[in-house]
Amino acid sequence: MHGCNRLLRIVVSLACALSLKNAACQQPLPDIRDLMREVQEHQRKLDQIRENYTYTSYQVVQDVDANGQVKKTESSEFEDFFVNGHVIERKVKSNDKPLDENAQRKETERVTKLVEKAEKTPRDKPLDGPSITVGRLLEIMDVRNARRELYRGDPTIVFDFVGRKDAKTHGFAEDASKKLQGTLWVNEADRQVAHLEVSFTDNFRMIGGLVATVQKGSNFRFDQNKVNGEIWLPTGAEGTVQARVLLLKSLRQRFRERCYDYKRFKVEAQPQKDTKIGVEKK
Repeated sequence: MHGCNRLLRIVVSLACALSLKNAACQQPLPDIRDLMREVQEHQRKLDQIRENYTYTSYQVVQDVDANGQVKKTESSEFEDFFVNGHVIERKVKSNDKPLDENAQRKETERVTKLVEKAEKTPRDKPLDGPSITVGRLLEIMDVRNARRELYRGDPTIVFDFVGRKDAKTHGFAEDASKKLQGTLWVNEADRQVAHLEVSFTDNFRMIGGLVATVQKGSNFRFDQNKVNGEIWLPTGAEGTVQARVLLLKSLRQRFRERCYDYKRFKVEAQPQKDTKIGVEKK
């Protein structure tokens, strides 16, 4: 009897949880533009917390031939941390082997310069390359099929988007956006991007030191999840890129990234040589 009662309580609890989530799924959908503004605002509020986190990212890049057979595989391991809202990657391993002393010295010099640049770069501006605001991106995109789904068990607002070919654009980032289509999953309670899938619908020519054409079908997937019940951080990404470089060489690559080993640290002194950082693994 006691076993049956426990089972009954479990079934009732599960039914209640499902009914609450189903009720949430029946609420009217928010305006997508307003939703994405809230996503940006929530991200800005979390930036200060993000500064207290580090994590490990393991990245694999594979060169493949026209038949999809792997020709070459390279891997890198990084220690990631945030400075003024910008993520900084410090390389610690190459092809699963720790960097030698010379490579470590060069990496320290590179990261030091990058940290200095990040401290001077506004949070809403990228460290490198072109950028585009969410508001401007939505002006270039047609948003379709907005809906609510359960994703990882939570109510999530989902919508498809596709670049408008007739949109007037300026600059590399806006031009590239016209050639994209994809789907975005936004966690409804936290107003954070949980998952993104995007692909090129047409060839896109890149000019900037290297002339290359990213070919139709190149795609990208990105995931985030909640860490320690307080902060959303990346958990992984993957994709495929097909390109033609200088009209001569074809480039086909697959890449994947896994993010893990999140740690929260506390700085106990000013950023000097004797700064002590206490790390708590989560």
